[in-house]
Amino acid sequence: MTTMATNPNEEGGGCEIVSSRVFAAPRDLVFEAFSNPDHLVHWWGPKGFTNTFSEFDLRPGGAWVSSCAGPDGVDYQIAKDFVEVVKPERIVLQHLSPVHRFRMTMTFAEHFGKTELTWCMLFESAAEATKVKSFLTEANEQNFDRLREYLATWS
Repeated sequence: MTTMATNPNEEGGGCEIVSSRVFAAPRDLVFEAFSNPDHLVHWWGPKGFTNTFSEFDLRPGGAWVSSCAGPDGVDYQIAKDFVEVVKPERIVLQHLSPVHRFRMTMTFAEHFGKTELTWCMLFESAAEATKVKSFLTEANEQNFDRLREYLATWS
């Protein structure tokens, strides 16, 4: 199951992009796939992207610094700060890119041995969310596909 939505955020006048999918894996396993860069390197990013992590400190105030190389040879520098970490339920991070800044809340909900992973990306403005929506909608789907494939190698 995959759902996508864009909802105005009335409080901040910004906008959210929400992606969600149910994975046939327990919540602890899905959380581990995200919380460990040794796993994350295998599936993070859209199809064809590869990652190199220089820092991944999963704790409030910790940093995520990586390089994400696209299939076109372009190298994207990624910088995020972890805001909140509640194992294995939720991770909140601030994406610091000057190109598009957003706060991402990831929730891991267990349902009868499966896990619903939801990404809620809150942008600083509706215009910013609209500008990246078409790209992020497809990129998030590809990211979920790669996670599903990676989780399947664990069973």
